[in-house]
Amino acid sequence: MHKLTILTPTYNRADYLPRLYESLKAQTNQDFLWLVVDDGSGDDTEALIASYEKGPVEIRYIAQKNAGKHTALNRGIREITTELTFIVDSDDYLPQNAVETILRYHEKYQGTPNLCGYSFLRCHGDGRVNTAYFPADELIGTYAEVRINGGIGGDKAEVFYTSILKQYPFPTFPGEKFLPEDVVWMQMSGPYRMVHINENIYYCDYLENGLTNTGKRMKIHSPQGMVLRAKIYLDDPVICAKVKLKMMLLYQIYGRFARTPARKLKEETGERALWYLCRVPAFFFYLAWKLAF
Repeated sequence: MHKLTILTPTYNRADYLPRLYESLKAQTNQDFLWLVVDDGSGDDTEALIASYEKGPVEIRYIAQKNAGKHTALNRGIREITTELTFIVDSDDYLPQNAVETILRYHEKYQGTPNLCGYSFLRCHGDGRVNTAYFPADELIGTYAEVRINGGIGGDKAEVFYTSILKQYPFPTFPGEKFLPEDVVWMQMSGPYRMVHINENIYYCDYLENGLTNTGKRMKIHSPQGMVLRAKIYLDDPVICAKVKLKMMLLYQIYGRFARTPARKLKEETGERALWYLCRVPAFFFYLAWKLAF
């Protein structure tokens, strides 16, 4: 049985999946399963994946109606039986030693108390590290302490213990098709820590029509999920004041998009500052929106 599942949620990415597949074929360690969850694609994704089934990579394909990346992740995670789960987007790809590197560090750290996984670097195609290195190699700490309070934004390459990931499904809201993944990463933070490793195992290209570049529009159309995200940050006692202030603003902004009464927002957070924020003129929210992004 394989130790690792590479989980790829995809939507209309048949033009990009071949690059990912070629990088999986080239892995120096083939001890993995590739699980593709098709979130209602209207292109040739299904036929493309079927054409790979006789190749060297063990593949499983699941199709669902379009409901958003986070629901595709939920579907995939429910099906995974391997010890580790590595989420890899369909428009990205891996260096040849990615799986080998993951399993090498897992061999070193498995059995360490209160770990939920490993966080590696993610690089652009030209080799530049996305956002920043971790402050120390093989630093063990929570997502909130290392990434959020440490000011290390952007995407990294996370590999999770599947048994723990299954305990934290992505929340879903009717009609909403977007939810940032840090909603789950933050919920894991505190009970569990990660090993932060300054080695690249992931190459990313941010497409013009990808989730990263269309995020603001997706967030506006998924306000209940964004309100939940802000509240998770506000409720976490570890989060620094600077980040909490930003989340206070976002809580009010998305709360308005979700048509949540201002008094209810106050009651749910217990933060007196939020009550004052919700009473200022509308132009404040416009300025806050600009500043927050």
